[in-house]
Amino acid sequence: MTAAHSHIVTLVASREAGPLTAQDVARAMAYAQGRNLVWLEDGRAAEFQAPAAPDRSALDAVMTHKAVDIFLTRPRGRRKAVLVADMDSTIVTAETLDELAACAGIKDKIAAITARAMNGELDFHEAIRERVGLLKGLPVRALEETWANIAYCPGARALVATMNAFGATTALVSGGFSFFTARVAAELGFAINRANTLLDDGTALTGEVGEPILDKTAKLASLEEFAEARGVKLTACLSVGDGANDLPMLKAAGLGIAYHAKPVVAAEVVNKVVHTDLTALLFAQGYPASAFKGVEP
Repeated sequence: MTAAHSHIVTLVASREAGPLTAQDVARAMAYAQGRNLVWLEDGRAAEFQAPAAPDRSALDAVMTHKAVDIFLTRPRGRRKAVLVADMDSTIVTAETLDELAACAGIKDKIAAITARAMNGELDFHEAIRERVGLLKGLPVRALEETWANIAYCPGARALVATMNAFGATTALVSGGFSFFTARVAAELGFAINRANTLLDDGTALTGEVGEPILDKTAKLASLEEFAEARGVKLTACLSVGDGANDLPMLKAAGLGIAYHAKPVVAAEVVNKVVHTDLTALLFAQGYPASAFKGVEP
């Protein structure tokens, strides 16, 4: 890669919206002055070199396929040594605290607070204490009932399995709760999981959260810790999340990707998954589909 072609443009199309065509890619390359096209998956993902980061809106406009996620990366060190992922609405489809609240019949009330907190409108510490406080007295069996209905976001299993297979450190770091992160990590293969702790008296929730609360600062500190443990710089790290408490780690990582993110997050993060799934994070690192592991049927 020469200085004249210092960026990689990766195009990943939504399967549901139809294939990514050679004509679409050709239009994108012509606009971006691209060269050295590589198809990562026929009809779905392609990448090429460009002399500069193209304007995304303009790139969208030249393509007829309107459900394509565009990733801009540097060629050096594209395959990351560390993955730090948020859990709720990133690796699993739901906000687990909201789903737990459904067992208490107050999902709408708690979900409204969650939405505001994840968009950065509320103090995270106050919001989590308020929501957990509303669950005081909820039987602990509700945790198992909630877990039984948790589903994974498309591509989650392949993302973790592939990065594990290629030697990355994989960590699940959540502002949610360890009851869920421990189970998600065990099922998907995350090497590390960290989260907050829901306190109970053996029978019911006490309405309290264990201290200290894992927040955006702790997420960033975890990213830095894992990079140091691997002996790599933050540029060798990938982070993914959707909420305001993920922003510091998304902005610090060499590749930070906002996943179907809240508006405040999407506005500040360059690389975003809007139309596709978590396998887009693998394509953005240059992995071809043929290298994917743990692909869901």
